[in-house]
Amino acid sequence: MASLAGLVLLALIALAAVLPVPFIVLSPGPTFNTIGDVDGVPLVEITDTTTYPVSGALDMTTIREEGEPRSPLTVFGALVAWVDPDRAVLPRELLYGDDETTEEVQQRNAVLFSTSQSSAIAAAMNTLGEPLIEDVVVTAVVEGTPAFGVLDAGERIIAIDGEPVRAPEDVVEAVRARPIGSTLAFTVERDGEEVDAEVVSAQKPDEAGVPYIGITVGINYRAEFPIVFALDDIGGPSAGMMFSLAIVDKLTPEDLTGGGHVAGTGTIDPAGAVGAIGGIRQKLAGARGAGATVFLMPEVHCDEAAGHVPEGLTVVPVTTLQGALDALAAWRAGDPLPTCPAM
Repeated sequence: MASLAGLVLLALIALAAVLPVPFIVLSPGPTFNTIGDVDGVPLVEITDTTTYPVSGALDMTTIREEGEPRSPLTVFGALVAWVDPDRAVLPRELLYGDDETTEEVQQRNAVLFSTSQSSAIAAAMNTLGEPLIEDVVVTAVVEGTPAFGVLDAGERIIAIDGEPVRAPEDVVEAVRARPIGSTLAFTVERDGEEVDAEVVSAQKPDEAGVPYIGITVGINYRAEFPIVFALDDIGGPSAGMMFSLAIVDKLTPEDLTGGGHVAGTGTIDPAGAVGAIGGIRQKLAGARGAGATVFLMPEVHCDEAAGHVPEGLTVVPVTTLQGALDALAAWRAGDPLPTCPAM
């Protein structure tokens, strides 16, 4: 009888080891040199204007996620990660909604990544005093709504029913100015060409009598010359600051790194403010593992990073793009760098 109970216990342990658990493991991910190449293509390519030589590295850092909705995570996998100081185990609900699917996560992260590129261009152009062009674009299309399969995220909205669209509010007003069930003629820029698309409005599910088509719209910023980003399989907004630094580096004669290896992370807004990100400890480890000696990060993460800075890595807290540029200038000159109070 005891042997049978032991076998049952072993079977339950084995089953528990392979069953998925509601946690997410964060690990250091790959780094990408924003002033370098990806598969032989410049990660940030600027054409039709004057650019300058660059050297060294301005690495954007990433994290790997294991666990639903991306991939299953077992008890064994969670326990192994728990004892690794470079990894973090978090409850799934801290990062994702209960019903959020892999496809929804990927779409949201792709939108955030695209938005970060647009904001990076705006921040860099504003810092350099260069003109900006503002386009109204589709930022997301909700599955199962009238616009799904008709319009796509990233498309520039040129006109609706022949009327030019100059601000996001114009789209809302055009949809709501017509009765539910009206056919709206959109003119959008798709793959570099103007395309006409018809969308039939429906009643908004949570507002009786209000027409909607199921898209969100926003502003996409671009320079007067092409700036193209090569990465398209990375999600989230945390590379914004490093994208901005890459643009400034290529458009100015000053070599921002002086040939050194710099890494960093941080969101960016069009005005150049640097914001919080996730997985700072994993990004610190990933940066040092890739060879970086200086790490630029949002100042808000000073407490979280304390005690987790790898040996040989100097952490520099910043709050703005200009602050990051000033810090790099001080580093090149051998002057003291800003530091976190606890470091």
